Amino acid sequence: MRIDKYLKNSRLIKRRTVAKDACDQGRVSVNDKPAKAGTDVEAGDKIHIEFGNSSITVRVLQTAESVRKEDAAGMYEIIEE
Repeated sequence: MRIDKYLKNSRLIKRRTVAKDACDQGRVSVNDKPAKAGTDVEAGDKIHIEFGNSSITVRVLQTAESVRKEDAAGMYEIIEE
């Protein structure tokens, strides 16, 4: 699954266009490599996102095309904030 779509489905970033912009600006990395919006992610990958003053690192547990809001947090585990 594309990283921009994963970030939106997992509710780490609210909108796919915002996720795409974050990737284009170099604020998202997958397995310690800069990620473009089309980078594929799979279970076990490590994603690092920088938001202004803070950052978060998560491990992908699953990818799903459609997820309910209540189940979105189950798509990843937080490694560090």
